[in-house]
Amino acid sequence: MEGNLMMPAASVLRGDANAGAHVLITGGGTGIGKATAAAFIASGAHVAIAGRREQVLEAAAEELRALAAAADVTKDQRVVTFVADIREHDEVVALVDGVLAAFGGIDVLVNNAGGQFAAPAEDIALKGLRAVHRLNIDATWDLTHEVATRAMIPAKSGLITFTGFSPRRGIPEMVHASSARAALENLASGLSMEWSRYGIRVVCIAPGNIDTEGLAGYGEEAVSQMRREVPLGRLGAPHEVGELVAFLATPAGAYITGTTIAVDGGLDAWGQGAPPPQA
Repeated sequence: MEGNLMMPAASVLRGDANAGAHVLITGGGTGIGKATAAAFIASGAHVAIAGRREQVLEAAAEELRALAAAADVTKDQRVVTFVADIREHDEVVALVDGVLAAFGGIDVLVNNAGGQFAAPAEDIALKGLRAVHRLNIDATWDLTHEVATRAMIPAKSGLITFTGFSPRRGIPEMVHASSARAALENLASGLSMEWSRYGIRVVCIAPGNIDTEGLAGYGEEAVSQMRREVPLGRLGAPHEVGELVAFLATPAGAYITGTTIAVDGGLDAWGQGAPPPQA
């Protein structure tokens, strides 16, 4: 699954729908991040992908450049990579420095990087909760603030997306992570109101059970249960999230801001679709 760009057989996006846009995607080397990068490349954007693993980023970039060459929409399309741990402020500053030096601006910021672990609530220590919140909230805010104040507010335009969770009402053994992602929903709503005067739109995307290597890491039994929870009866594909994010950046998505969009096969509407944990 992770060996390809996870593109749909036929995209609904025109090849020039995002032509000339400069996009920064965190966690862009795998899964939803890579699929989002592919959707932006296929619609004509320049893309910077960031992450902590250089080899993973370079492998993804090679695929993205091949996609750009095959699409041949804009002959000067660029794909650049940046190794960065966004939990560290100095590395956030260096990342934004690098993207601005490469592109001259940032039109779209896709906050896709995140992480968590499964554990019963009673086993989550304060240290574990803080570690999850540091990556999913603190680091995301730091990068968002840096990009907004240095690139988007001066340009008086931009799109910022956050990555939440579905189901949105809470997930057993993920209370630390789902509460962090819920904070991003509220952040998207608040920022959309404050920064709309600068022409900046902010949207939270809430994927459900998406077929990525991260999901596979929870084990075959857990993944089978996750599949059964979805009303549509299947896991989502990464490109089904990536194409939505790329659509939001087009003129057709220009009136969408301050909301959360679930991409989950009906999971949020149904809930967990399983009995609660028993004693």
